[in-house]
Amino acid sequence: MRPLLLRCSLCCSATVFGSFSASRNKLVTQAAGVPRRFYFRNTMPYQTEERGRPNSPDYRIYFKTSEGKYISPFHDISLVAETEQDNDVPSKKPKKNESEVLFNMVVEVPRWTNAKMEIATKEPLNPIKQDVKKGKLRFVANIFPHKGYIWNYGALPQTWEDPNHTDKETKCCGDNDPIDVCEIGTQVCSPGQVIQVKVLGILAMIDEGEMDWKVIAINAEDPDAKNLNSIEDVRKSRPGHLEATVDWFRKYKVPDGKPENQFGFNGQFKDKDFALEIIKSTHEDWRALVQKQTNSSGIECKNISCCESPFKCSADEARDVVESRLVW
Repeated sequence: MRPLLLRCSLCCSATVFGSFSASRNKLVTQAAGVPRRFYFRNTMPYQTEERGRPNSPDYRIYFKTSEGKYISPFHDISLVAETEQDNDVPSKKPKKNESEVLFNMVVEVPRWTNAKMEIATKEPLNPIKQDVKKGKLRFVANIFPHKGYIWNYGALPQTWEDPNHTDKETKCCGDNDPIDVCEIGTQVCSPGQVIQVKVLGILAMIDEGEMDWKVIAINAEDPDAKNLNSIEDVRKSRPGHLEATVDWFRKYKVPDGKPENQFGFNGQFKDKDFALEIIKSTHEDWRALVQKQTNSSGIECKNISCCESPFKCSADEARDVVESRLVW
């Protein structure tokens, strides 16, 4: 099959994934028999700019390139992270296989904090903001014995859980958001930080009837990263961590008067290969979204780098979006 071509950072063409099939479930069943490849191109460092007052409904974190151009963290930050290259000259080191591929993660919520920060998928350029419910800023409760989120929590850019897609196994549709990540390293990150993570596995959470995948990953810079290569490694080296993750996701909405969340696969974590197929499938759904090949479901797709996208705008137009928010 023809490899998927993405227009990524500042209109540089990069082949990110090969051999996409028509559906997530076909991908999973074919995984053992289809060779899969990842191709890389250097990404760039990112900056953030705060607007409004923290802990207020007006607060926003916007993203910029090192050149000062405003971008969308949802659409303009590449899914696959940079490799060891310099000015597009391939490294002399052997190419990494797929299991060693690193992904960019946009951190929304630092570990041990309670404010429900998230990528604003329905605002132009998708800044990070604090979620608001019934006119009040949203904070998650402390789920005994934990304080706030028990990992650095965020999302994989250029992925989208399509609400029009029904998962074959769980019979649930996507939650209309980028795919979520629980980063289990030792560093406490900051909202808006972009880190490179190694995927270890995935949990199929069902949130009020919607499919809400939770990728388990570790910061590639973490001292334990070299020793953690699978979900079983996490189970062995960090006893109770995975069980605590399921328990946290099951109960975290109960203090707000909502029922416990449910899980596919009887709450069992799926392995790295399964997680990679889910990521690839949600990346394909994102591509259809920004190319206007599917119902946008209210998602704001303005971007500066997806050349095949009818939502692409100029750097000046992106700046105007940010400047229109007069609150500092």
